Order: sequence, then C-alpha cells, then structure tokens
Amino acid sequence: QVQLVESGGGLVQAGGSLRLSCAASGLTFSNYAMGWFRQAPGKEREFVAAISRGGLNTYYADSVKGRFTISRDNAKNTVYLQMNSLKPEDTAVYYCAADRLVGVSAREASYDYWGQGTQVTVSS
Repeated sequence: QVQLVESGGGLVQAGGSLRLSCAASGLTFSNYAMGWFRQAPGKEREFVAAISRGGLNTYYADSVKGRFTISRDNAKNTVYLQMNSLKPEDTAVYYCAADRLVGVSAREASYDYWGQGTQVTVSS
C-alpha cells in the first residue's frame, strides 16, 4: 500500500531552520506531483508548497515564499521542504501529499495520498 512518512520536525527558535523529508513507498514516485500542507492548532489545513513530477515547476503559498524551498529526489522517492527564517506562526503539523495529476496544485482535493504529519514548533 502507499505510504508517505514525514520526518525532520521539531522545536526551533524563531529565525532558525529545519528540513522536512517525506519518504514515499508503494507508488511510482516520479508519476506524482508532491505537496506540503500544514495545520496549526484551531485552524484549517493550508497549502504550503508543491512540486511537479520532474521537479521543474514549484509553487508556494505567499506566506512562505522566499523562506521555504521544496525539492525532490526521484531516485530516493523523497520530497523535501527546507524551511528558513522560521516564525512562530509557522508552528503547525506539516503533511506531505501525493497528486497523480500533471502540474502542481494548492487544492487539497487534488491529492490522492497523505502522510501522518510531523510537528514543527517555532518558539519566539
């Protein structure tokens, strides 16, 4: 079965950095666009970033543009989210997701598979 397993979350001070990883199995990874979403306490889940199948196209939420970078390694079936200049408002559970459609999407409904999430906490 398809599994997406996130790792790399933790506690970091404001201004710090973290790199999240999402390892995929049970699917042909290069056939899927990948996305990162996050959900803060008491809020709805929101789009963070997405990357196309081959990695050439990326798309970011305005709130993270210039601070976060999404990338992928199709040989390792892994997608990454490098997060720099972290702010307390970035505190959330971060989820990766896989989308079999061509292109990149910010819509949750586009994604077919989801990981369990990893907690990121940014202290002020």
